Amino acid sequence: MAAETVIQGTVTRGGQPEGGAYVRLLDSTGEFTAEVVTSATGAFRFFARPGSWTVRALASGDAVAETTVQADQGAVTEAAIAL
Repeated sequence: MAAETVIQGTVTRGGQPEGGAYVRLLDSTGEFTAEVVTSATGAFRFFARPGSWTVRALASGDAVAETTVQADQGAVTEAAIAL
């Protein structure tokens, strides 16, 4: 009866939401696990297993940024990425 583990957040550039950016989820070994495209408000969401994850955002103009998060079972982990 464990709740889902969620990693979600927003991608911004210059303080504004970055819609249409690609956000990749990489496991603790750097292995590609999943990819989503941000909404018009820069939002993204992954359902993942508990553990350490790297969240990497890629956008037009070769903009790349990433952050590392620790996702806990049944929790929502927030990740804000600024390009």
